[in-house]
Amino acid sequence: MFIWLLKNNSNLILVYLQNPNQKWLGFLFLVLNKLITFEFMIETAFIKTPLGIAKIEGDEDGISVISINTEEKITSKVPKVLQEAVTQLHDYFLGKRKDFTFKLNPKGTDFQQKVWQELAQIPYGKTMSYMDLSKKLGDVKAIRAVASANGKNPIWIVVPCHRVIGSDGSLTGYAGGLWRKKWLLEHENPSNQQSLF
Repeated sequence: MFIWLLKNNSNLILVYLQNPNQKWLGFLFLVLNKLITFEFMIETAFIKTPLGIAKIEGDEDGISVISINTEEKITSKVPKVLQEAVTQLHDYFLGKRKDFTFKLNPKGTDFQQKVWQELAQIPYGKTMSYMDLSKKLGDVKAIRAVASANGKNPIWIVVPCHRVIGSDGSLTGYAGGLWRKKWLLEHENPSNQQSLF
C-alpha cells in the first residue's frame, strides 16, 4: 500500500494505491515530480531603481510581478529567466528604453487582463484619463472597475498604470505613492507637457 500527497494549485490531493504495479508507480512518480517542479519554478530577484528596490517574479511563461516598496536585499545573481526584464528595466531608468519586449504573464481576472492590455497601449510620454480608458474599453460606466483593475496591476512600469490620470489632469491615486507617479511621468516626458490622447 502506498499513499502519496500531491500539491496542485494550492490544493492537496491524496492518492491511495493498493498493490500498485511498477508501471503505475513510475507514472505516479513522474506526475508528482512535475507538480513539485512546477510549483517551484517561479524565480525572484530584487533590483535597485531610482525609486527604491523593485521585486521581479517570473518563470518560463513570463514575468508575473514587478513591484516596488520592498526592503529586501538586492539580488547578487539574477536568475536567467529574469535577466532580460532586469536589463530592460535598467535601460528604462537610464533613459535608453521606451518600451519593453520581454514576455508578460500577469495573474488576474478576465476584466483585469483586458484593462492591463489597454494600459499597455498608452505610449511612452503620454497620459490618459480614467474616463478615456473606460471609453476605450467600451463602457463609460465602468470607470470605478477600471480604476480598481488599474490599482491591482501587478507589473509596475511595464504595464504603465502610472500614465493614467484624473480627467482634470491631476495625479490621482497610485499604489507606489504619488511621488513615484510624478517621477515616472517626468522621466518619460521631461518637458512636463503631458497630453491626453
